[in-house]
Amino acid sequence: MDAHDTGIEALADAARAELVREIDADGAWADDPVWREAFAAVPRHLFVPYYYVTGARGYERRWCESPDREARERWVRGAYADVPLATRLRDGEQLSSSSQPSLMARMLVALRVEDGDRVLEVGAGTGYNAALLAHRLGADDLVTTIDLEPEITESARQHLAAAGHHPVVVTGDGARGVPERAPFDRIIATCELPTVPRAWLAQCRPGARVLTPLATGLLTLTVRDAEHAEGPFLPGAAFFVPLRGGRRAQPEAVSPAGLPRRAHEQEPFRFLLALTRGTLDPQEAYALWEREGEPERGRYGVTVAGGHAWTWLDDPQGPYAWPLP
Repeated sequence: MDAHDTGIEALADAARAELVREIDADGAWADDPVWREAFAAVPRHLFVPYYYVTGARGYERRWCESPDREARERWVRGAYADVPLATRLRDGEQLSSSSQPSLMARMLVALRVEDGDRVLEVGAGTGYNAALLAHRLGADDLVTTIDLEPEITESARQHLAAAGHHPVVVTGDGARGVPERAPFDRIIATCELPTVPRAWLAQCRPGARVLTPLATGLLTLTVRDAEHAEGPFLPGAAFFVPLRGGRRAQPEAVSPAGLPRRAHEQEPFRFLLALTRGTLDPQEAYALWEREGEPERGRYGVTVAGGHAWTWLDDPQGPYAWPLP
């Protein structure tokens, strides 16, 4: 984008202010209003110089340097829409994205960041989330972000520099953490994992907080020590690109075929299916879900203790618990 295109910059400022008002009206920052200022200050459009939207003929690319001014205006307005943006594709598969801003806001509030915290972000993406963290903490060196793909980390580094931030950007397997930057007070993942990587706990200070997508939910853990952590899921749904790296294969989705029609329509039940895949068959899961009053995500949690991890309903020591990988 032409640095002297004041019309596009003015449009970006107005669109960013509107996005902040929209998220504000939803109450996402009620518990920690400091994040409102971060979203108002950090220019999302610098982190998505191009992105893809689905159209009638597949993905359509929107680009900041399109020769057509109307196309550039569509790009900048779209950059501030409260939707996830696909930023990297390979063979039609989405490799990386910029998450929905209102979901990012809820996650950052739930992370409970405090002044002076050292934060690890797993899944650098565009760099936008790392910039929000760096702005909130007021010190780039407190933020470390990691991604597996060198082209993703390089572009994230460039986007961050364009926005005036220089946190530590690492290329590597996020499930292994970044031991040379430990200990961390907070870890946040912006990609889905099948379990809680034990390496993260070993790199946390006692009392640290971990927030990670798991089985279409957002899990919050309080770390006791390198071997123990526990906590509940947040109430809402969350869908993220799976973490890539190592030999981890993503488990296949469980089909509710043969169950009552309600089972297909109830998103909280599909969460239970994803959470218990491999340990409960769908019929058992549905019977449990009905018997226990159709529990929402907030009634589930995860415990990591020694070499084991399990998910549970209502009580870590209660009758309903299922092992995680």
